[in-house]
Amino acid sequence: MSAELAYSSVLTGASFMYYEFKHVVALKQSGLSDQHIRKKVIEENIFQYNKISSLKRGLPSILKRTNVLDDTLREFVLEEPFEVGKVINLYAIMKTDRLFFEFMDEVVQDKLETNNYILEKKDLNAFFMAKAEQDENIANWSESTIRKLKQVYVKILAETGLLQDKNSPELRRLLIDEKIKMHLSRIGDIRYIHAMGE
Repeated sequence: MSAELAYSSVLTGASFMYYEFKHVVALKQSGLSDQHIRKKVIEENIFQYNKISSLKRGLPSILKRTNVLDDTLREFVLEEPFEVGKVINLYAIMKTDRLFFEFMDEVVQDKLETNNYILEKKDLNAFFMAKAEQDENIANWSESTIRKLKQVYVKILAETGLLQDKNSPELRRLLIDEKIKMHLSRIGDIRYIHAMGE
């Protein structure tokens, strides 16, 4: 994970958003610039949101995720089965959100490596407390921001299939397509595969 990436609470407004992510990847692959994508998504309300404010809040994160993918990964999102796209979205979230990557790397990976398949509230609490002690920025976040991030992290794990569902503490291993593993390994990003528990 790039050290220059600052800790951020932006996931409170973005979450997993796979449907939106896939749409933006398609627009990017069609040759549109970020500016044109933003204009098109908002003016045409492509995601069919009731509130434009929600759309405007999540879109910068989706664009960022799309922009960290190379052409090969974007093609995978558009052409491979749903499960492949979900794993690539998870990778893109980790690649653009330092705190979430560290959560995956330090909590989820550790649990899967030790065959401890239960993610408890205390695991999330301990993670955020440790980070608040290490970083002044996180220490200054409100209680409600931390609470929302915990909910979003659980939701992301559930939507990718790493958690049985968002009401179950039971973790399970992802089935990661060999093509993704080989590609991420080739581009020097194998640590993200490890963070997913592989």
